[in-house]
Amino acid sequence: MDIVLEVFDTFLFDRLYAAALPNPFVQNAPSHASPNATYSSMREVPTGSTYQYHPASDWIAFEPSDYAYMSRWDRDNVLRQAFSLYLITWLFGLVIYFVCAGLSYWLVFDKTAKNHPKYLKNQIRLEIKQANIAMPIMAIFTVPFFVLEVRGYSKMYDSWTWSFYDLFQFPLFLTFTDCFIYWIHRGLHHPRVYKHLHKPHHKWIMPTPFASHAFHPLDGFAQSVPYHVFPFIFPLNKLAYIALFTFINIWTVLIHDGDYVANSPIINGAACHTMHHLYFNFNYGQFTTLWDRLGGSYRKPNDELFNRKQKFGKDEWTRQTREMEQIVREVEGDDDRTYEPLDVAAKEKKAQ
Repeated sequence: MDIVLEVFDTFLFDRLYAAALPNPFVQNAPSHASPNATYSSMREVPTGSTYQYHPASDWIAFEPSDYAYMSRWDRDNVLRQAFSLYLITWLFGLVIYFVCAGLSYWLVFDKTAKNHPKYLKNQIRLEIKQANIAMPIMAIFTVPFFVLEVRGYSKMYDSWTWSFYDLFQFPLFLTFTDCFIYWIHRGLHHPRVYKHLHKPHHKWIMPTPFASHAFHPLDGFAQSVPYHVFPFIFPLNKLAYIALFTFINIWTVLIHDGDYVANSPIINGAACHTMHHLYFNFNYGQFTTLWDRLGGSYRKPNDELFNRKQKFGKDEWTRQTREMEQIVREVEGDDDRTYEPLDVAAKEKKAQ
């Protein structure tokens, strides 16, 4: 995360902190400082600042402008780091959410699914609202991990030599996180936990891509913990870390997009996750079906999901609805959802 923080410091935060919290002891700081100005070995750092620039990576570095030395909260200040990382986690997370979910909804999601009997009234607006409630709170719990990483307490490394481990860290990360997310997710379905934490994400029986981050903030954070713990247990390349976290956010959208491409016994794709939203107590895995198979919770997606005419047909929707309603009564009791106010007959006609 130190590479990401350095990018934001260079192009945004240095200027903001210099304006909001100026260092009164800094001298020789030109008033015409440019955010793109750089220091060479011949230039002098403004006196009064104790900050010393050290690039976050040998691969990617952005030498700081004058503004980096002009705030009483320099780049090494832990409070500044925590606040900056909070803003990045929250606001940049929102950008990724809206871009990925928006593109998926526009290009991938089949709008016919909105005619499903269990599609909610104003569902997309509700999904976006829930995501916007969750993400700033999740960021609060996430920041301590990022601060520890930036301050050098993790096992992240910068070099890349194409060694065995440089390549092995990718499947290791996915296997480790897939395992622990499975058990965390399954634990969230415990009756004493489900109604308080996980039920908001199961509000969406027929999710859209905007449901990907629409959950209770503690639910979302709990399922993210394995991602943050990994680099404190295993070495992880800094650029691999950025790539993996980007992939995670994209994957989270993909398994909610309703595009059932991966009819795979191994990959826990959108079809498997749709079964989870429909039938609740199956397919808890994140990336693969391995842990569901070992834990006895795997349910093969209905064959009809891979045939467009059948997956949007009256018979399949009726069968899904009947079984889903029975499970909802067992898991939640009364169904308190408000479905799209299109009568069932009209929806069935559209499905034919």
